[in-house]
Formats: sequence, C-alpha cells, structure tokens
Amino acid sequence: MNSEKYIYKFEEGNAKMVPKLGGKGANLAEMTSMGFSVPPGFTITTDIARIYSEKGDLPEGLLEEVKKHVEMLEEVTGKGFGSQEDPLLVSVRSGAPVSMPGMMDTVLNVGLNDKIIERFAKLTSERFAYDSYRRLIQMFGNIVKEIKRTKFEDMIQKVKGEYKIESDAELPVEGLKKLVDEFKKIYKEETGEAFPQDPMKQLWEAIKAVFESWNNPQAIKYRELHGLSHDLGTACNVQMMVFGNYGWNSATGVGFTRNPSTGKKRLYGEYLKNAQGEDVVGGIRTPKDIHELKEDMPEIYKELEKIAGKLEEHYEKVQDFEFTIQDGKFWLLQTRTGKRTAKAHIKFAVDFAEEGLIKKDEAVMRIDPEHIRRILHKQIDPEVKENVSPLTKGINASPGSASGRVVFNPDEAEKLREDGWQIILVRPETAPEDFGGMAAANGILTSRGGTTSHAAIVARSIGKPAVVGAGEIQIDLEHEKFTVNTTTIEKGQWITIDGTDGTVYTEKLKTVKPGLFPEAQKILSWGDTYRTLGVRSNAEREKNIEKAINFGAEGIGLARTEYLFMGKRTQLVQDIVLSKTTEERKKVLEELVPQQRKDFKEMLGVTDKKVMIRLLDAPFHEFFPNYEELLEEVAVLRERKPNSQELQEKEKILNALEKIRDTNPMLGFRVCRLGIVYPEVYRAQARAALEAAAELINEGKKPNLAIMIPGVAHWKELKILREEIEAVAKKVEEEYGVEIPYEIGTMIETPRSALTADQITKVADFLSFGTNDMTQMTYGMSRDDAERNFMAPYIEKGIFDENPFQVLDADGVGELMRIGVTKAKKTDPDIEVGICGEHGGESASIRLSNEIGLDYVSCSPYRVPVARLVTAQIGIKKKWEETGYEPKDIGY
Repeated sequence: MNSEKYIYKFEEGNAKMVPKLGGKGANLAEMTSMGFSVPPGFTITTDIARIYSEKGDLPEGLLEEVKKHVEMLEEVTGKGFGSQEDPLLVSVRSGAPVSMPGMMDTVLNVGLNDKIIERFAKLTSERFAYDSYRRLIQMFGNIVKEIKRTKFEDMIQKVKGEYKIESDAELPVEGLKKLVDEFKKIYKEETGEAFPQDPMKQLWEAIKAVFESWNNPQAIKYRELHGLSHDLGTACNVQMMVFGNYGWNSATGVGFTRNPSTGKKRLYGEYLKNAQGEDVVGGIRTPKDIHELKEDMPEIYKELEKIAGKLEEHYEKVQDFEFTIQDGKFWLLQTRTGKRTAKAHIKFAVDFAEEGLIKKDEAVMRIDPEHIRRILHKQIDPEVKENVSPLTKGINASPGSASGRVVFNPDEAEKLREDGWQIILVRPETAPEDFGGMAAANGILTSRGGTTSHAAIVARSIGKPAVVGAGEIQIDLEHEKFTVNTTTIEKGQWITIDGTDGTVYTEKLKTVKPGLFPEAQKILSWGDTYRTLGVRSNAEREKNIEKAINFGAEGIGLARTEYLFMGKRTQLVQDIVLSKTTEERKKVLEELVPQQRKDFKEMLGVTDKKVMIRLLDAPFHEFFPNYEELLEEVAVLRERKPNSQELQEKEKILNALEKIRDTNPMLGFRVCRLGIVYPEVYRAQARAALEAAAELINEGKKPNLAIMIPGVAHWKELKILREEIEAVAKKVEEEYGVEIPYEIGTMIETPRSALTADQITKVADFLSFGTNDMTQMTYGMSRDDAERNFMAPYIEKGIFDENPFQVLDADGVGELMRIGVTKAKKTDPDIEVGICGEHGGESASIRLSNEIGLDYVSCSPYRVPVARLVTAQIGIKKKWEETGYEPKDIGY
C-alpha cells in the first residue's frame, strides 16, 4: 500500500473532510472535536471504496493498518479486541459523502465468539451478552454472507411463540441462548461453514462487506434516482460499541432537532429501551415518542435537548442524530442534515432566517425547486374525506395522499409499474432491498415501524406518501392479502393512504392539490426581491388565471383561444368552414363574437396584469370528426340509407374535411395562415377581445390586453394581420367611446422567425418564443411520435441527454433563441421577449432563458412557484458573484 493516508482516527478529521471520510465519518470527527460523548473509533476513507470497485479487492497492507488502529482503540478504551478479560466490541458502519438512508449495511457487536461470550456475560449480564451475540450472528449472516433476513426473523418469531411473548426484549436468557444456537445452525446451513470465531476475521469481513455494499443493486438504484455519482464511494467507520440493550436503564434512539414533517421547532424522534439501534431504524419494534424520555430518564432528556440545540447552532441546519444510552450514560453516535418533507424544509429555512441563524437570501438558496413542487402534493378532497371512514390508522410518516392497487412484493411492484399499474406497496416493514419497489409505488404502507423507520425515511427522501406502524393490519405475504378486523384486502384491490394524518381507506378517493402555505409564500416573496426575470402563466380559464395570479404570476403569457371552440362550439367552426361565401362566414362569426367576448371579459377581468390572448392556432380539421371514422360512417349510410338527409349532411362534412385535411398537420393549414386565408376569423376574435376590454373600461376596470398572432414565419404575415386588428380596434373604440390600451405581437415558433426576428420586431410590440413547436421544427420531429416511438432509445443510447421537449435544447433551439433575442433587441432595445412553451417552468430551461436574455418566462399555473424560486436563485447567485460573497452552506 502506498504512503497515502487511508485511515483516520475520529480526532484527526473534521466536517470539511466529507469527500474523504464520508458524511458519517466527517461528522463523527466534528462531534468529537466539539467535545460530545462520542464512542472512539476510526474511519477508512472513500479512496478504498474506489480501489475496491476497480480491483475487486482491498489493497495490500490495509489489514495491517486496521490492526494498528484497533490497537490504538484498545489503548484509548482500556479494553482488548478478542480479549476474554475485558473484551472490546466494535460496530462497522458505512458512510458515503451523501447520505443514503437505509441503503448501506451495518454490523454491530463485532468481536464476540463462543469463548468471549462467557466472560462478557459475567462482566455484564447473561441476558445482555447473549442478546448481543445473537444480533452479531444475525447481522453478520445477513449483511456479510447475504443470508435472507427472514431466516433469522422467522426463528425469532418461533422462539417467542414457544415462550408466549410478543416483544424481543421479553425473551429470557434461555430463549436467547437457543437463538444463538439456532442462528449458528442457520449460518452453517446457508454458508457451509461455521460462524467465524476469530474477532479479526469478523472485523475484516465486515469491512469488506461495507465496501461491497456500495455497488449493491439497492444502492445503485438510490444513486440513479437521486442523480448521484457512482464514483463518490463510501467510507467505513469502526467504532467502539455502546449498548442500548444493556438493561432497562439503557436505550437507543433517533432524533431530529425539529419536526421533519411539519417543520415545528420541537424535538422530534423515537427511542426504545433495552434495545439496539437497528430495532428502531429497521422498524422491527414500534418505538416510543422521544418526549416520553422526559418521564423515563429526566436528566438524560435535559442533556438531549441541550445537545440538539448545540448541533443545530453549529451546523446551521436541522440535524438527524442517533444516540445510545448505556446504563444511564448518553452517547452520540451520528449526526447529519435531516431528511425532511418539502414543507418542513421550507419552514426550517424561513425559521432559521427569522431566528438570525442565516440571511434571507441564503434561506431562498436552500430551497430546491423540487421542494416547491412537492408542497403541491395531492391531498384527499376534504368533502370526500368527511363522508368516508378509514379502515385503519397508522403513523403519518411522509405527507400527501396516494391511491393505488395493493402489491406486497417489491420486485413485482417494479414490473407492474412498467405495465401501468398505480401501486401502494404494503409490507410488514421495509428493508434496503425493497427500495426499487418503494420507488415504483405511489405510496407505502407498513404494519410496523415508526417515523424514523427505513420506510419513513426513504419515503420522505423520495417524496412518496407513507403510513407506517399501522398495527391493526395483519399481513399474509404468502397469500398476498392483509386483514384489519373482519375486512380483508387482497392483491390488486384499490386503497388510498393519507401520509399527512396516517389514515388508510378501502377505495380510490378523489384528491386535490393544496396551495402555498404561509412560509412558502414568505420565502417566495423574499426571493421576488432578487428576481430580474419575470414569471407569467399559461392559462385561459377564469379559475386557472386566478390560481396563477394567486401563485404569484405577473400576468398571463399565453391564453389559448382554441379551447374556447371546444364542446358545443365546435359546430360553429364547422359552419365557418362549410360556409360557401364570405357573407355566410361573417354571419356565423356574428354568433361567435358575443360568446368569446364573454370568455375574454372573464379572462381580462381577473387581473389588471397583462393577459396575452393568442388567436386561433389549431388547424380547422381538429374541430371535425375523425376522418377515417367519418369515411366509414358515410360508406355504411350509402349502402343502408342512400337517400337520407343524414347521409347528405355527413357527405357535406366529409367533402369539407377532405379540402382542409392536411397531409402534415403540424406544418399545414394552421397558426397565422388561418388568419391570412380567412381574415374574418381573426377579425372576429380580435373584435371580441377588444369589446371585452372596452366593456371593462366602462365598468371602471383596467384591462391589460395583448393580442398574440401565432406562428408567424415572415414579417409580412404579421404586418397584414396587425393592420386588420388595428382597423377593428378603431371601430370598437368609436362604438364604445373609449381608448383601449392594447398590444399586438407574435409567437416565434419557427427557425426562420428566429433568424429574422429583427424584421418581425419592426411590426411587433412583443415577441414570445413558442418552444414546443420550435423544438419540433428544429429537430424535424413530432413530439407525440417521438415520445411514443423513439425518444426512450435516443436517451438510453446517449444521443439525447434529456428529452428536448421537457428540457430546452441549449445548442440548437437555444442558439436560435439567442440569435432571435439579439436581433430583436438590437432593432428595438425595449421590445419585450419571453417564452410561453412548457419549458418555461422547467428549472434548467429557465436558467437558459435568463442567459439568452429573455424578459420573462411563462408556464402552467402550478409551475409558477417553481419558476419564481428558480428566477430568484438566478438573481441571488449573480449578486453573490458580483460581491464575492461565499455562504457557509447553501446545500439543499
């Protein structure tokens, strides 16, 4: 082994060494330097994980280094590793640079064997000693030798049944001794060898297992889901054991410095007396609320409160910590930034800023756009919930509601998800190997465990609703069903879970999306002060416009009018096309004007912010019956009812459809070409919008109307249509006796319009990039066809890094936009240029829009808060770069 340092004692490291020591090792070192009671130990660095991944084995010389550090540990503790006099036992834990809860493997009580256990029992107690030994064999067998957990768990249940007890903690010494013997038999049957009696062999194999576990399927899935590099590697921590199962004056627990679900400033967590840590986080026993410790061990509780405060003050973030109490002495085993719900994360950031721990701009930078998306989690419709009774209630572990069909097998859940199933994964408790099924499920339900169990932590980290510890549920995994009292739910049946209050329902319930809660509104308003990029919304229905404005939209960047032709009004469009003369067409349009005037008045009346109404964009044929189906109907009628009125009407529609039906609809008779060929259509729409504005002005309101012409490819198209609209506006102003403030602009949706934006700008008041169509025309591919037929293989083969219809293509579409903006601004520096494709709500696309020099982005109402956050963070980052400010930590 070379001279590079691969092992660090805890007192040699610090919190800044996360890449080398992993999150757990770095924080153990930091807590040691802070003077907390941390069991001594050492960390093997992440470099070893990378070496192991490359070579498939640990480097030569590492074993000798481990032995040297064990000797140092013996000196510090006064105990001997492998000694029968005063044995030193250690734990072996993994710890990657980025926390991956439940994904990596832990082995406790390393160092016990058949001889040492006898002395250990005399030094402590028989019950404690044999409980520790059976746990070592169980963990070592499961983690190091990959023996199924159920082999050991089934034996525990069998022995408990023999003694007619329910809790592991109630097992008598004889029962624990029997478990040790039975576990050793299981170990030999499964591995073909006896359980190792050499403590150093145990330690070495456990260390090796930690580094092997970095590349187990569950860890790989977790990293892929979270976009983490496979090259990070994990560290390995070897630490003196302290025992929460030492007796009833001992305990083990997990805590958060604040509530990770609600964000409330109050200690939160769980503990179990006379137990070891895996009993809590593994969900094997249902623990007690941490505040009950105040009664059980009042002095320890006071110490815990002080430690929690110091941890939070030092790290400036909510901490998730593990502790053990051994015979009345408190030991701190781990701390890390707490996994928490999106709602709690936002509340933490606001509270920390208001408490003076961080600045407001730092608080804004601590919010991930995903947090904003998640607070818009679905919830069960309150009216529906009032009228249904829950089947059962568990612990509310991860908020939001989810409906799905019950599935018990995690592997099957992944396969069924691919088949389109909506799934609720139901398990007694979850384990690391269940991660794939958890990620595939809509929600998770367990019968055991608490708010810090594996199921709860993973569900919160991946944003899945979860109910855990639903103790009334009796799960039959073999027959794939569960029972609550007299009700049985089988695989495939629909249920709904509410992770916000822990309730479970026996049917699929209607859900609604919540709004922004006060802290979310506050942090977004803080962020607004740093924004230079505007945020608008794509909406046309009155309630959607209201929702967008309530979410903070600064106007409506796209109101699509084709939606106003749907339903009963499709007949009007058909009549427009079927009209034989312009006069006939005008007569039909006279019916349309009052209807759309009402629609536009509702739109413009919601807000005095700008509302950009796009004239008809869709091709006429979309308002007619399906051509192939109509052709078939006509053929049948010609045979059965050759002289009927019905046949004549359908033939009339068919003939019209044949004239307007496009060979290539995306590039055919649509957008502004409709207005050029049928100017009376756009005139009627413009008149309706202008009359709506005039009526509102006469009512004392201040409508802010912008009329947007879709799909202009040549400046002359816009010039002609602008002149038509201006003529209509003049007449409306005269009729209503008012001056109507309005703008006329266009969508830049074709490569040509981007390349000639300087020419278009001369006849436009504003430009708006329609990136959905521009992406299609730049790539020469239909979005629907691409996503249906070949997008997935293109991404898998690395041709596309991202779906360009979801994330704006910087090199192609982005470059066209850059050219267009540059030319437009050079012609008219004050012209407003934005984006109204759905890219306008995607984080990377927003950042690109800012770089290009757009004035605003526009997106669907529920993406407005995300866009506000991203644009705020762009402004803050720019300010920090200009001032040279470096915050302590802005990580999510």
